[in-house]
Amino acid sequence: MKVVIQRVIESSVLIDGEVHGKIDQGLMILLGIEHEDTEEDIVWLVKKILNLRIFDDHDGVMNKSVLDINGDILLISQFTLHASTKKGNRPSYILAAKPEVAIPLYERFIDHIQSEFGKKIQTGKFGADMKVSLINDGPVTIIMDTKDKK
Repeated sequence: MKVVIQRVIESSVLIDGEVHGKIDQGLMILLGIEHEDTEEDIVWLVKKILNLRIFDDHDGVMNKSVLDINGDILLISQFTLHASTKKGNRPSYILAAKPEVAIPLYERFIDHIQSEFGKKIQTGKFGADMKVSLINDGPVTIIMDTKDKK
C-alpha cells in the first residue's frame, strides 16, 4: 500500500457535483492498493498514520499527531499511486490491485482506521470520478509505502 498524506486546514471530495466528504483540520490521505497487499499492511499503515507527528505543538515544532489535535481524516482511494512510468509516456497500472481485491482491502482499511482513531472518517467512493479539494497546511506532504516498513 502506498499513501500520500497531506496536512490540511480543510479538504473535501465531490462526486457528481455533490459533497461526499468534507473535513476541517486534519489529514487528507490518498490510498493506493497493490494486489499483494494484506491485512498486515493495513495494521502497520494505520498505526503509522495516526501517530505521525506532523502537527505543530505550542512551540511551533511538528510534535503532535492527528490524534493529539483531535483532527479529522479524509481518505480517498487512488490506484494511480501505483503507476509505472518506466517505459513510454503512458503510465501502466499493472501493480494496482483489481477491484475484487482492492475494494475489500479499502473497506477493511476504513474499518480499522476508524476503530483505532475512535471516530468516523470521511471518504471518497472507490472507483468514482472524484474532485478533491484541499488547503495544504505548511505545505506538509508525506509519502509512505508499506514495502518500506522493514
